[in-house]
Amino acid sequence: MKLSEHFDLGEFTRSDYAKRNGIKNMPNPEQTDNLRELCVNVLEPIRKHFQIPILISSGFRSKELNNAIGGAKNSQHVSGEAVDIDHDLSANVVSNRMIFDFIKSNLTFDQMIWEFGTSTNPDWVHVSYVGNGKNRNQILRAIKHGGKTTYEKY
Repeated sequence: MKLSEHFDLGEFTRSDYAKRNGIKNMPNPEQTDNLRELCVNVLEPIRKHFQIPILISSGFRSKELNNAIGGAKNSQHVSGEAVDIDHDLSANVVSNRMIFDFIKSNLTFDQMIWEFGTSTNPDWVHVSYVGNGKNRNQILRAIKHGGKTTYEKY
């Protein structure tokens, strides 16, 4: 099922973990609508700007999948409002940092997280979009402290 010009539902529901463990990972109609909003308002503008496919490392997660992998209890991945983007710079001319900076400067979003990595490039970019117009444009940085993830303002 197409969500937008360049994105289909399969890109968001693909999960090796779910497949290996027999976990259903399909969104309901409301979650699918949220994924469509995310595609139209965040992913398509990124795709059109950089003129390359956008690599989704984590998209939709059913509650069961999210719990099984230890995802945040209130993860926007479960509502279909969040995606993790990961562009390995060695394989692409577009880095995670470039995507992060483009989103920050050009798009409306709910939350964006510089996920780990270095001071020059995150390991991946988490971005969410809320279709009700109540996007916070909140930017955080995820850091590991003593094996535990903490979030600080970017």
